[in-house]
Order: sequence, then structure tokens, then C-alpha cells
Amino acid sequence: MSDTPIYSQLVKHHKLDYSPFHTPGHKCAGFFPPELLSLDLTELPDTDALYEASGIILEAEKNLAELFGAKRTLISGSGCTLAIQTMLRLASQRGGKILFARNIHRSAVNAAALLGIEPVWVMPYSDSGLFTGRVKPEDIEQALKKDSDITACYVTSPDYYGELTDIKALSEICHSYGAHLLVDNAHGSHLAFTNKNLHPIHLGADMSACSLHKTLPVLTGGAVLNIANEEYVDRAKQAMSLFGSTSPSYPIMASIDLCCDYLRNGGTGKYREAEERVGRIKLHAKKNGLIQPDGECDPLRVCINTSCAGIKGNEQTEFFHRHKIEPEFCDGSNAVFICTPFNSEKDFTRLETAIDDFGNRVDVRLGLSQDKNTIKLPESVMTPREAVFSKNENVPVNSCCGRIASDSACPCPPGIPVIMPGERIDEDVISRLLNSGIETIRCAEN
Repeated sequence: MSDTPIYSQLVKHHKLDYSPFHTPGHKCAGFFPPELLSLDLTELPDTDALYEASGIILEAEKNLAELFGAKRTLISGSGCTLAIQTMLRLASQRGGKILFARNIHRSAVNAAALLGIEPVWVMPYSDSGLFTGRVKPEDIEQALKKDSDITACYVTSPDYYGELTDIKALSEICHSYGAHLLVDNAHGSHLAFTNKNLHPIHLGADMSACSLHKTLPVLTGGAVLNIANEEYVDRAKQAMSLFGSTSPSYPIMASIDLCCDYLRNGGTGKYREAEERVGRIKLHAKKNGLIQPDGECDPLRVCINTSCAGIKGNEQTEFFHRHKIEPEFCDGSNAVFICTPFNSEKDFTRLETAIDDFGNRVDVRLGLSQDKNTIKLPESVMTPREAVFSKNENVPVNSCCGRIASDSACPCPPGIPVIMPGERIDEDVISRLLNSGIETIRCAEN
């Protein structure tokens, strides 16, 4: 056993020289000054304090608010999870229920349980059934009409596959019913700097949680909560301190500061150049017959369906590794590639070569989904909080029919959870879990 297993494996992986089409956005390309790690300090008289910011941190947050067009921006050194927890904490103080798009991140499910939020679910819709899909504005409006207790709507945009929800339409609908729009924009911080400003705050969202490190040059864990609604500004720091560490990382915060300066001084142009380069790759994939998500998508994310070329399951990762490429994610049918200006031309050329290597194998019939948009919502019998904090046990999926889930279960991170805490497991849920390779699940004790 190695004396330094984590460090040693990181060094070993780095030496593989794979093209990094995954997070973090800086791609380990030497963006940060070498002295950054020597600045691992703490809250001192001259270094300010994150939750009582009145000096340098407040100044940095004001710069970020100006950059994103927000009324207030809060720095998180604990990833987008902290920003999501804070956003839901603020929204829950208005009372009522929150309408959630079903393609929700685990951190939001956990936050809802901790805060005692009663969720109302709306399913995303996908024309092809190959990707997660988007919630329809008309479905949001129907839910708001049906239940006047809904005070906020929470959606994920972009999703893992790069699909963008119509935030402008949703914000107009929500506001017309007195509800606020919250956006998990974890994978879309860069959308404020593309040729067309696609950032949720610009499009009318009340708040957006942005995981800067995923697509911008920021150390892993660096994120922000952008607030456009004045109602939340005064309480925001207190809400964040409820969940956040009292020992925030100064190197992470400093990396956010450096990123902000980069974007304000020419970095935006670099993102737009990368957007044009990625656009050519997407066109190249289209010419090769590869299926990609329909509709408006993240211009810096490439997502291709490889099953239409007969490459599925574990073959996906092996295929791209042969081309010296490390994707962000392979789900067995689709492959996701996060691109930023810190990817080199060598990286982009490798990706185009891999696309060429699909050759004449593409047959769109191989990629067709057999169960698009047929997922039905299970019966809800407990609140998420009741289920998560109940006495529970790990149960084989084959033996859990009729039981109540105390945890969420999702086939893969980008997907739609099959079951949520507090929902009853039926035969349809069991079938989906087993087909996804999930063999056990935590259930509330009978």
C-alpha cells in the first residue's frame, strides 16, 4: 500500500496526458500563480471573514455581482452545494411549497429534507428520450395554477447534457403567479460570457447557484450564489452561515478573485473564441451522423450519443481513452465533454479525431430510446424530511415493493431520480432500479 495513495494516484493520472474534457474549468493549464497555495491563511484582522464580510471579501463579492449582473453575490468555498442550500433556505422562509423539476441534484434533495420543504414535482420532457430533457413552461404554469401554495420554482439549467431550459419564459410565468424562480446553474457559470448571454440572472431568475470551478478558471470547490431579488439580500449571509464551514479556504476564494479579474480583462473574449471552436466540433459530429441534444444547448459543452454507433457501456470510456481523452462523463449511451478556453488545440483535435473514428458505424436506430417520457411519479406518502430522518435499513431492491424510500436513487448523476425520499416503491420503480444496476436501497423501517 502506498504511503500517499491520493497524491500518488493524482500524479500518475496527470502523467497519462489525457485531454481533460471534464471539470475543473482551468484544466490544470497553469492559470494560477505558483504562490497561490502559499496563501493558505485564515480569518485574520486584515483578511476579512466570509460570513461577516466587510473588507476584501465584500469588495470581491461586489466585483462578482457587477460581473454577473446581480444585486448581490456571495462567495462559497464549499462548492455549489452550499450555494444551493443557501438558496433553498432563503426561498423556504417565504413559506409554502416549492415546485421542483424532477432532474434535481442530490444536494437539493438533502437540503429540502433538512429544511422541511414540501416538494411538488414536475417532470422534464425529452423529444428523443435519449437525454434528460427540459421542463415545459406550460407544465410549470399548470402546476402554479393548480396549487396556490407554491411560492418558488426550482429548475436545473443547463443539465448535465447541456440542455438549456427556457429561463426567460419560466421567470415571466413564475412572477405572474407571485412565485420566485431558483436555478441550479452549477454547470453554467460561463453562460454570462458566451456570445449570447444565457445566464439565468440575465434571463430573469431571482437566484442562481453557480459552480464556478466547473467551467471557469477556479479551484475545485469555488462557487457563488447570485441574487437578483432584493428581498433576499439582507438575509443571505446569515442563511449561508447556517450550512457553511467556519474555515473557508482562502486559496479557493483567491482563485475566484483571480478568475473575476481575468474575465473583466479580456477573458470573456477567450470564452467566445472557445465557443466558436466548440461549435465546429458539434457541426463535425452532426456531419458524422452522431445524435446530439435538440434545442438550445450550452455552446461550450459537447454531448454525443455513442450507442448510435454501437459503442455502449464500458466500451465508451475505453474508446475515448484510446484517443487520449478523458470525458466528463459516460453514462453507457451518451458521452459528455466540458470545453473551456483552457483546453488546447491538441485537445480539440483529439476529440475531432475520435468523432471521425466512429466512421461508418453510425445507425440512428441503435440510439433510439424505448421508454421516452413514460416515467410516472411514484406515490408520495411522507415528506422528504420524515423519510430521511426515519429509522431505516438497507433493503435488496427485489424485496422492497411497497416500502417507503428514505433516500433518493438515480441511475446516473445526469438522470432523473427513479425514487425520492418519502415515495412508495412499486414494481415499476423496482424494474427501473434493477435495469440501472441498483441492487439495494435504504427504506424506512416498517
